[in-house]
Amino acid sequence: MKATATVLGLIAAGLLGGCAGAGPKSDFVPVVARFFLEAAGNDGVPVTLPQSGVNVLVNPKPVITEGDIVNVELVQVELGRCLMFQLTPSAARDFYRLSVTHHGRRIALLLDGAPAGARRLDGAISDGVIYVFVERPDESLPALVEQLKKSAVALQRAIARSG
Repeated sequence: MKATATVLGLIAAGLLGGCAGAGPKSDFVPVVARFFLEAAGNDGVPVTLPQSGVNVLVNPKPVITEGDIVNVELVQVELGRCLMFQLTPSAARDFYRLSVTHHGRRIALLLDGAPAGARRLDGAISDGVIYVFVERPDESLPALVEQLKKSAVALQRAIARSG
């Protein structure tokens, strides 16, 4: 009898512990967006863009992570539709310095670890806004932006709560 009570107690604890750890269900699938700087020379991790086949050797550590992004929008520019990433003030300052010191290099955007786009740092980026063309079909871009936007909002809320 004592063994049965112990087993039932362990099962109940496991079930209740599982319920306590479960957070609210989200209405989206989180997308992790990270930017990697092109490596100097031949020392880097190769990434290949999916449509163009362009190869970029990047440093293994991202220069912008999902925690640095506060908003993502789909915008129309002269050359077509692209994604606009808005950075936190701190990340914007860091990225400004990086865009000056690494002028001419490229940054590669990886979404959930898969190469999605790249752009050349052709000048100082002082406003904390990064425009990048992604190698995805145009019809998939609105849904992608919505997932990125929701991911950024959820992560920024979590960061604010953890203080």
